[in-house]
Amino acid sequence: LSLTLINSAQVCSADFYSSDVLMEKVGNAGVITLNRPKVLNALNLPMIRHIYPQLKKWEKDDETDLVIIKGAGGKAFCAGGDIRAVTEAGKVGDPLAQDFFREEYILNHAIGTCKKPYIALIDGITMGGGVGLSVHGRFRVATEKTLFAMPETAIGLFPDVGGGYFLPRLEGKLGLFLALTGFRLKGRDVQRAGVASHFVEAQKIPALEKELVHLKSPSAEDVSRLLDSYQSQSGLDAEKPFVLKEHLADINRLFSSSSVEGILQNLKADGSPFAKKQAETLSKMSPISLKITYKQLQAGASLSLQDVLVMEYRLSQACMVKRGCDFYEGVRALLIDKDQSPKWNPSSLEEISDQSVEECFSSLGQKDLRF
Repeated sequence: LSLTLINSAQVCSADFYSSDVLMEKVGNAGVITLNRPKVLNALNLPMIRHIYPQLKKWEKDDETDLVIIKGAGGKAFCAGGDIRAVTEAGKVGDPLAQDFFREEYILNHAIGTCKKPYIALIDGITMGGGVGLSVHGRFRVATEKTLFAMPETAIGLFPDVGGGYFLPRLEGKLGLFLALTGFRLKGRDVQRAGVASHFVEAQKIPALEKELVHLKSPSAEDVSRLLDSYQSQSGLDAEKPFVLKEHLADINRLFSSSSVEGILQNLKADGSPFAKKQAETLSKMSPISLKITYKQLQAGASLSLQDVLVMEYRLSQACMVKRGCDFYEGVRALLIDKDQSPKWNPSSLEEISDQSVEECFSSLGQKDLRF
């Protein structure tokens, strides 16, 4: 895997081409295409270093009215960050383990504060780093092929890329449920949950994109009207209820606790098939990840996106530098050896002190994330 660092000055004013990410001006729009279909458009550092300066340039450019981001290949928008490369770097103290998270989060913030309408076409798998490239934008268009999840607790990490900001702002305890369990949402349910702003059938996406790029100086309301019109023509799965509809009250009740241990006690005491399934899922996750994630979402509920990203950068570095950290073990078990049997350390929630969780949130001083 090439991790050649690419100088942002190479981004030229005309159409820009890099094999991993394509950036072009189409009509009145700047269009970003994530172009690593063989690895489900996984996000690496060179891609981040291309996208960020070009996004900033388009934001200032009077000839560019909106920005569209999409994935190539038809299977994924972006299945996440290039975790394997980050893991290898972290093990040997390579600065990539710092640079990747820092620059990714700065890009997430730029998307969240972009002054031009930013439209993410999340057609296909959208997880982890792919969520960071989409969810903070003004418009997120899901299709029946969209598969959304934040599965980080299963690899000894936490739902980063601003997960601490958007997840606690979903309805009730839904965000906490998604964060701790890594539950997968599909198709129209991604919009029903509030992760996507719109649902449009996949076959209509090319026509939608064609209309978007030809909008002249559109306001956010103009873009919204166009997306609404496409959504109203998309009847697929409209009659199917939200996959979690019958469980929302249970989620709000069972996931209301002052600790992860309390949530597990609630689930075990409830005893319903749904509660049993969630308890079983949580028992497989990294205990330290569950504790960090719980605290991250609690804190993030009242913080700005910028402050959440500063917090998450501290957490990312705590996960990188602690030798024997669950992150390396999680990646080994799920992505490298694929034995699906991580040996978490500590192996239980009870073994984790509040102080050890607190330490993960402490300031990095001069190394803190700055915007």
